[in-house]
Amino acid sequence: MTAVAATVASTTGTTVAATARRSRLGPAAWVALGFLSIVVLAAVFAPWVAPHDPNAGDLLNAYAPPSGEHWLGTDGTGRDVASRLVYGARTSLLGPAAVVLLALLLGVPLALLSAWRGGTTAFVITRVLDVLFAIPALLLAILAVATFGVGLRSAAIALAVAYLPYVGRLALTAAETERRLPYVQALEVQGHGAVRINVRHVLRNLAPVLVGQGSVAFAYALIDLAALSFLGLAVQAPQADWGVLVSDRDAILKGHPLGVVAAGTLVVLTVLSLFVLGSRIAGEDRR
Repeated sequence: MTAVAATVASTTGTTVAATARRSRLGPAAWVALGFLSIVVLAAVFAPWVAPHDPNAGDLLNAYAPPSGEHWLGTDGTGRDVASRLVYGARTSLLGPAAVVLLALLLGVPLALLSAWRGGTTAFVITRVLDVLFAIPALLLAILAVATFGVGLRSAAIALAVAYLPYVGRLALTAAETERRLPYVQALEVQGHGAVRINVRHVLRNLAPVLVGQGSVAFAYALIDLAALSFLGLAVQAPQADWGVLVSDRDAILKGHPLGVVAAGTLVVLTVLSLFVLGSRIAGEDRR
């Protein structure tokens, strides 16, 4: 038992050291994290941050230029663009968050089950993930919207199913590697059950990999949902959403593209920040 305890202690020390290395994200990742924090805080405190009601129109002030009252001007119905951008962050972030959360809730347990049981269980789970790999995410979302109706809920659930193999495959590979490490065998010798080992030890060590993959999946989900909102299949106007704001063709044709450009810029910067942060976390985990 002394050797077993030494093995567990050694592995725990290695995990602590790895966690310390992962804490050094680097300047680019910290900038990305800072930008994302600002976006999240603006979305959470939108009623206090936004200068106006995002849906309050004033036709007499349609397409007003930027001013002290309207920081980014107004749209075709006189609604404040800055306020719609702030409120639009809510749906633009909540949708992808729901997609990633559902994909993780489905994919991670399947990955742990497959890695622990192996054999026929692993074969069936792997084949299911392979089948889902063959279905394009946007196509599945469009089919779901056509079947269950237009809306963010249908699109988010369909995208979660489409992203399941990406999250599940990565979690499965990491879980299989973790399953073969000495500390897992040591814990089994001590009499710990499979559920306890996976929840208290394996899942905790997989967290950096899942966070990195989750950040990348979040970025792709944000792009996909913005594209669906642009097409009128997810978030519907007049609700404030970045994808809806980007789809304002009349503003572009009438020479007032500031709102469209601002919404598109926010999408690009948010996606870029997620990629930088996710790749940095994943890169630190591989060291």
